[in-house]
Order: sequence, then C-alpha cells, then structure tokens
Amino acid sequence: MSRVLQNSPKTPRTRRQRLVSTLISAFVWLGGITLYYLVYSLFFDTPTEYLMKHSTDRLREEYQLLEARYDSLRCVADNIIERDRSIFAILFNSEPYLFDEERVARSERYEEVLSESNMHLKRQLRDRTRHFEERFTELVSTYDSLNSKMARMGTKIASIPSIQPVVNDQLSLLTASYGMRFHPFYKTLKSHQGVDYTIPEGSRVFATADGRVKEVSMRSTSGRTIIIDHGNGYETQYSHLGKIQVRKGERVSCGDIIALSGNSGLSLSPHLHYEVRHNGMRVDPIHYFFRELSPEEYYRIIRIAQSGMQSFD
Repeated sequence: MSRVLQNSPKTPRTRRQRLVSTLISAFVWLGGITLYYLVYSLFFDTPTEYLMKHSTDRLREEYQLLEARYDSLRCVADNIIERDRSIFAILFNSEPYLFDEERVARSERYEEVLSESNMHLKRQLRDRTRHFEERFTELVSTYDSLNSKMARMGTKIASIPSIQPVVNDQLSLLTASYGMRFHPFYKTLKSHQGVDYTIPEGSRVFATADGRVKEVSMRSTSGRTIIIDHGNGYETQYSHLGKIQVRKGERVSCGDIIALSGNSGLSLSPHLHYEVRHNGMRVDPIHYFFRELSPEEYYRIIRIAQSGMQSFD
C-alpha cells in the first residue's frame, strides 16, 4: 500500500496556495528585517544619530559652562550692589532709591487682578470708566483755561524755566532734591533750596528758559555761579560751575550752553546745584521740567525726590 502511495503523482498546488505561501514568506522576511532593525537600533547608532547625540552633548556642556558663568557673575553683581548700597548709606546717611520696587508693585497688582472674579472686574471697570469720564471733563476745562492763559501770555511763556539744566534722559543724575537734607560737611539737617545733579566735571549746563544773565560771580560756598533773570518774576541759579561761557548782561535762549560743570566752592564732589526763584521765593525746580518730561517720567522723578538723599553742598 505504501509503495502505491509513494509512486502516485504529486497533486499540483493551486494559485491560491502559491499566493498564500508568497505572502507568508514576505511577512517572514519583513518581520525579520524589522526585528533586525530594532535590535540594531537598540545597541548601535547610525552615523546621523551618532552626530546628533554628540552635538547635544556639546550643547549641554556649553550650557552648563554658561550657567556656571552666569551664577558667578550674578554673585559678583550682588556683591557690588551691596557694597554700593553700603557706601551710599555711609556717604549720604540714607538708603538709595530702589527702582525695582516699582516693578514689584506692578507685578503684585497684576496678580491681584488675575485673582479677582469677572463680575468684580466688570464692576470695577464700569466705576473707573465713569471716574475717567468725569476727570476727562475736568481736564478739557483745564486745558481750555491753560490755552487761554497761554494766548494771553504770548511770547512770555518762553521765559518760564521748563527744562532740566543738564542732560538727564534716564533721570538717574538727580541726587539731592528740594527740602531738608543732610549737609555733607556739617552732618546736620539744613534747608536745601534747590536740586543737585551728580555729573562729571566738564558736562554741559543749559539755560532753562530765555533771559538775560544777571550775575556771574565766584562765591566762597556756591563757587562759580550764574544767575539768569527770565522776567515775569523768574530767576534761575547755577552753582559750583567750572568754565563759564557767558557774560553779565548777555541774552540767552532756552537750551543755550552757559557753562561747563565743575567742583568749585564748598562742594563734596563734582555736581551742579540748580535753583528756581519766583518773585524772590525759592521754589522746587522739579515742577519746572514740564517741557521734556512725560507724566510717567514726572511721577518717577517725584518718587526719586521723595526718597531720603543728602545734598552735595
């Protein structure tokens, strides 16, 4: 029987069986290739992957070096700030003005706004809008009144001090304001009837309004001094000057260079002492910078003036 089966002819495979066999072979090869790729990728890197990994390593090392350098510089900067604050306190018997407090206050206000409910914010916005409308009406009335006064004054408005006597774009040169301040030599509170600007010797000093030079003198305390009569009861004084570039009786215009700063007279260090007089009374010069300060800058310089500072003369 077995001999009969062995000698019987083989049954030919059908097309379907060949197709199935081909597909199985293809899947086997595909699986083998995939398995090979997975195993290879687990233990070996392609040239591209190798370069990418090592470039990332270099970036990480550079970042760590930069981070360490930043920490070192930050430590040095903090040390310098502390030393500067200590020197300021020793020289001026007061704490320096901190500009960072404004930024901190703004961030705290933002956090408060984010924590409030929408209903509360809407009600607050409505109330503020109504308040702004009332204030706007008042401002329009004030603006019309100022326009009429300016029209009556005509060219006399150019005789009102209206700019700072030095270049102070960052508002950082004002070191002593109007009011009671510590005298640098007597170490007691004395009336300081002007403002001090800490500037290097040889810095330009400008006339703050149109006028005529009333006095050019050398004084024992205020050093080389210029007084300008602007008319309408206004006078300005510039003290502790270096080189003077105007003469008595000379006409000057707002913004003209009248002198270079110095350290003459009774002075702690090179600076300019500036005063404004109206009808014989000394007034706070900070209120006479309106031509070059925005409302935000005016508010900021007021804050600086309110901080405790010691005069330089």
